[in-house]
Amino acid sequence: MKNVYFIGIGGIGMSALARYYKFKGFNVAGYDRTPSELTGQLEAEGISVHYEDRPDLIPSDVNETLVVYTPAIPADLGELVKAREGGYALLKRSRTLGEIARGQRCLAVAGTHGKTTTSTLTAHILTACGEGCSAFLGGISRNYGTNLLMSKTNTVVAEADEFDRSFLQLYPEIAVITAVDPDHLDIYGDYAHVVEAFKAFASQVSGTLIAKLGTPIVQADTKARLLSYHYTDSSADFYAGNPHPDQCGYFHYDLHYPGGVIEDVGVGAPGWVNAENSVAAAAIALSYGIEPAAVKAAIGTFEGVKRRLEVHVNSPKLSYIDDYAHHPAELSSAISSMRDIFPGRKLTAIFQPHLYTRTRDFAPEFAEALSKVDKLILLDIYPAREEPIPGVTSEIIFKDVTAPEKVLLKKEELMDYLANEPIDVLVSFGAGNIDRFIEPITELLKSRLKSLPRGEGFREGVTFNI
Repeated sequence: MKNVYFIGIGGIGMSALARYYKFKGFNVAGYDRTPSELTGQLEAEGISVHYEDRPDLIPSDVNETLVVYTPAIPADLGELVKAREGGYALLKRSRTLGEIARGQRCLAVAGTHGKTTTSTLTAHILTACGEGCSAFLGGISRNYGTNLLMSKTNTVVAEADEFDRSFLQLYPEIAVITAVDPDHLDIYGDYAHVVEAFKAFASQVSGTLIAKLGTPIVQADTKARLLSYHYTDSSADFYAGNPHPDQCGYFHYDLHYPGGVIEDVGVGAPGWVNAENSVAAAAIALSYGIEPAAVKAAIGTFEGVKRRLEVHVNSPKLSYIDDYAHHPAELSSAISSMRDIFPGRKLTAIFQPHLYTRTRDFAPEFAEALSKVDKLILLDIYPAREEPIPGVTSEIIFKDVTAPEKVLLKKEELMDYLANEPIDVLVSFGAGNIDRFIEPITELLKSRLKSLPRGEGFREGVTFNI
């Protein structure tokens, strides 16, 4: 193959593969529905991207072209139809990643939440200590500014995505399972089939599998050595002893593991959620053979992942954070972490539900999680790949939210509403296109800070070290 063409190139997983093949010297191009910051970066790196369904732009040499697609693409898209009917080598994103990882030492992180931060931190530990790895990440590492790391070693760190059973294309040597919650029920049908898929993934791990304590994974599910981790439960093989935040919400703890204790581990990203994920990443690294001192040092220099508790504005009077959370369990964890980081302050959340099916399946759980904020600004559902479902709107969440204040808005109304809204701590949640509001919200709040009395506002470069 000389050419690799991507249908849906702007997705976080697809763009990492596109960068990989560009690095390897292939001619890389692709289609996505809309421009984004990520597609702009790909274009700047020399990858041709277009935004109209143009089958004629697929390279004409069928025998020298691999076409990679994401299952989020509609089956009747002209480019996908041409690739399928025109005799091209055609692979799903997950199969492509599986082929790349095959024959290498694969370290994989699976789970219905927590996998992006955990896999990114795992890759950072291996990179920072000098061991090196190639990594395909589900988010943009703040340490490296990319979702792809390349190395000459034969070790691959991969985020193992359960959507569409994608993770069953991976056969890891070492793996972590962070959570097995009901999600993607449009794919799986019910929770029993979610569990079944995770057990199948567990059966493909060859060396060591580290499952979070409480997940429905038992030794009979895997030929690998099964270990457990937990944030604070001392019955786990890996756990955090004496976890405590400093005044800025950064956690310190003593890491207990089968070989002993690593004292006073400081996590470089704020919130207890990042501390919990660091236990999982440390479990992978220690099982791989990284020295404890190197693991501790790398966790301390980890800057986190974009759109995972990412702080954009921070002062004693006004703060703004953005997070990718789009499942009730993720929302609950993120809100709890933010209460630690900003104790005693009023927390206002903007939430854009993602998918009609997910909204339908988890409306009560969403309402319960979002009731934990002081004020909720709830937007319309982002449909992504789905058609509307009669009777399924944001209202089915909104009606059961018991937060002290709540308002239901269309996304087009958001900025005008915020212009007149008093804000203390603001967080935006969602996996849709709510990220398009990050920059305008940041600029709005920074301009507001400038009007505060001296000493109370935002000082450039001083953000509580977050």
